Amino acid sequence: MLVSEYTEYDALGLAELVANGDISAEELLDCAEQQYHSKNPTLNAVVTPMWAQAREALRDGLPTGLFRGVPMPLKDLGQYYQGVVTSNGSRLFADNIADHDSTLVQRYKAAGLVLSGKTNTPEFGLATTTEPVLHGPTRNPWSIDHSTGGSSGGAAAAVAAGIFPVAHASDGGGSIRIPASCCGLFGLKPTRGRVPLGPSAVEGWGGLSTTHVISRSVRDSAALLDISAGPEPGSPYHAPYSSVSFSSALQLPPQPLRIGLCLESFNGAEVAKEVAALTEQSANTLAALGHHIESIQHPFNPDVVRDAHGILAVSHIGAMLNSKQQSLGRALTEQDIEHVTWNNFQSAQELTGAQYASAITSIHQHGQICAALFAEYDLILTPTMACLPPEIGALNMMSSDTDGYLQLLYQMIGFTALFNDTGNPAASLPLSISTSGLPVGCQLVADFGNEALLFSISQQISEAGYFTPTPS
Repeated sequence: MLVSEYTEYDALGLAELVANGDISAEELLDCAEQQYHSKNPTLNAVVTPMWAQAREALRDGLPTGLFRGVPMPLKDLGQYYQGVVTSNGSRLFADNIADHDSTLVQRYKAAGLVLSGKTNTPEFGLATTTEPVLHGPTRNPWSIDHSTGGSSGGAAAAVAAGIFPVAHASDGGGSIRIPASCCGLFGLKPTRGRVPLGPSAVEGWGGLSTTHVISRSVRDSAALLDISAGPEPGSPYHAPYSSVSFSSALQLPPQPLRIGLCLESFNGAEVAKEVAALTEQSANTLAALGHHIESIQHPFNPDVVRDAHGILAVSHIGAMLNSKQQSLGRALTEQDIEHVTWNNFQSAQELTGAQYASAITSIHQHGQICAALFAEYDLILTPTMACLPPEIGALNMMSSDTDGYLQLLYQMIGFTALFNDTGNPAASLPLSISTSGLPVGCQLVADFGNEALLFSISQQISEAGYFTPTPS
């Protein structure tokens, strides 16, 4: 297979070729490695190549799963592959070699996926761009002067550049959807508790964070959620069971839906005029497909939205770093971690249990408000980000310009982070290109547990030809 042919297929398409004997898993891995050597020196998407581990898996024989023979990378944050470093994008964990496979990694292997590398992420997934001191910045295949977004920026770049057809990603405030938007890809954040995070963790950031993939096709995302969803032993909770498989939902075109269009950010961040205009164009696309669009104003208090999410994220970063101090047997210094991480660590020491409890109450109240919204609307449509993809360096975790940093951060998470708080499934769809030639995604949000509807309408939009092509 030529690399030019390899990049034309999604993951399921490649798996079908392997299953039919048209190509071998070894040939697919060769193509991925060729693309890596061609694209990665410029983009810095994959920071830990795993070609040796991948070839060993091929020699040992792959399970006859749905994705047998398809190469895929893991994000270098939170998921463990035995014998390989998971650095979490931090110098502090640069030698953190895993002694086990995560539950999700076990499920990926059982599906026949050939795990072939670790992708770049900002330190501890804290930023919405991907520029860690440890590994350096990941650059956007659409424009190497621009960010891929974060924190799954390496994953998005690897898919957009055609190194891999799909990539594992995670999302604690928009970290699947934001990179998908910046790189012109499909990225779905599942319902809270849908995909396991253990056995090393029972939940991420107090329930804010979850994990799935960034993909070119809707069907890859649906099929991968089918094989990865479900509780593991000890799960404190799990998402509601779906009445249909996510893949079968693609075959169920949605009836005309009631869709609420919201162009006002949930945290008070300013929305760029071009972003708002492009989202209105996306609303027109949905209307052309027969759906009813109604402009709405959201009922959330922006200050509470912003503060509750921040308290929970900072508290869990603080708890993790306190644990690291204990394992090191010494206090951390500002030289151990990046400047923004250090500031968060210091802030965590000042937070009280009462503040944390209040933040938990706030996010659950936001969930109640969302439930009331979805009694009126089938879906909510928003921009994915309130701004266009920023340039490399615009969101620098070593910067001392705290106000400037937070202003851009809040723009990037202004529409996404709320649904980490509430746990609702949400997806970024690649429907627009800015006047400067950069991708701009729109976000669709469904009721709690209803990924099936998101997959159904996303497939409808894709089949109608509205998805933007990838640059590779």
